[in-house]
Amino acid sequence: MLREAKRLHRAATSDALSEALPVLRRLLAARAVSACPLQALLRDRAKLQRKHVLRMLAFEAGHASWEAYSHALSSLDSQSVVLSVAAQRSTAMLKHWFVGEQQAAQFASAHGGLVTRVGHQGAVVWPVPARQRGREGER
Repeated sequence: MLREAKRLHRAATSDALSEALPVLRRLLAARAVSACPLQALLRDRAKLQRKHVLRMLAFEAGHASWEAYSHALSSLDSQSVVLSVAAQRSTAMLKHWFVGEQQAAQFASAHGGLVTRVGHQGAVVWPVPARQRGREGER
């Protein structure tokens, strides 16, 4: 999860708007930074710290703080953490998004796939076949 936070922090502070804006919007939605307009956050993105990204990831996982989330991470199995990260970032993975985890579970029971919670939403993902995993890690 720390690697994902590092990747997101780099993207948020990037000069490329296509990389920075999605992360900045997530930071604002998670209230990981003080309430300000997106334009102001974009202008001052160099002031963003890794702790802001960690707070955002904790909020998206349903925890009040990074500290609580880090304790919860130690008890989670690695597959659920990998699925959560992959659901948000992987473009080589088929994903179906739902308003809640319950709807995702109903879909998965009927059609297959693995359910993961991302923030308040649910996602059903299908793992990338083993022969494609090497390409997925290159991104």
